[in-house]
Amino acid sequence: MMYGIYNGFGGWSNMMGWFGGGIMMILFWVALIYFIVWLVRNNKTNGADNGKKALDILKERYAKGEIDKKEFEEKKKDLS
Repeated sequence: MMYGIYNGFGGWSNMMGWFGGGIMMILFWVALIYFIVWLVRNNKTNGADNGKKALDILKERYAKGEIDKKEFEEKKKDLS
């Protein structure tokens, strides 16, 4: 008889476990998936950034006088 009283609440507390058990496991997986998505989106080796960066470097070289206008236009055409 005593076993039945204690078992009534035991079923619920066993599901919760240590620090919420199942809830913490779900939060862990959600955080892990979010982190992986964040890493993929913030990857600095995207091709879109490289074209803009190369053109900026080319403009800087032209502004410093390292290359002339003809070479600047040729390289700009190659990058486009």
